[in-house]
Amino acid sequence: MTEDRGAAGPYIQYDGLPVLHGSEVKLPLIHPYAPVEAGRYIPPGGGRLTIRKSERNSAHLRVTLDHLGCPAQCTPDKDATFRRLALATEGYCVHAGCRHRPAFSDGVMRCFEVRNGSIPLATFVRAVLAVELGDLTPAGRLVEEAEARFGPVRPAEKLDGEDQAAAGQDR
Repeated sequence: MTEDRGAAGPYIQYDGLPVLHGSEVKLPLIHPYAPVEAGRYIPPGGGRLTIRKSERNSAHLRVTLDHLGCPAQCTPDKDATFRRLALATEGYCVHAGCRHRPAFSDGVMRCFEVRNGSIPLATFVRAVLAVELGDLTPAGRLVEEAEARFGPVRPAEKLDGEDQAAAGQDR
């Protein structure tokens, strides 16, 4: 374990994972098959995983995966899979009458909004953690299930806010 006292430090690195702020070192590690509930965790690939109620809509949970700048988590395959996963969760929201855009941000900080009672939280978190570790299969299954229920998930490249606004799809 090494410590770096940067501007907002101290930052601590251990087990080869990306550095964490000193206050985060004691966060619990989350195991992909452990029970999942709201809280802050350190996922197997490093970074932070936060699960909490959405500030925008109480019918949703906000799941945030922060890779803390780890470039291994920003590959084109992982980016595309995370986008499709966000679109799959949108299918459940649209079916339930929600009128929001899918919550998703690309890059090292990925945010999702999952409707309560749509996809079991543990299943969704396991899919997110699997993508982080390089296994795209569980996320693919969730996308297939959403497509079987609600029709094809729209193309991932249409998820960006500018594309939605340009197409008049802002909800």
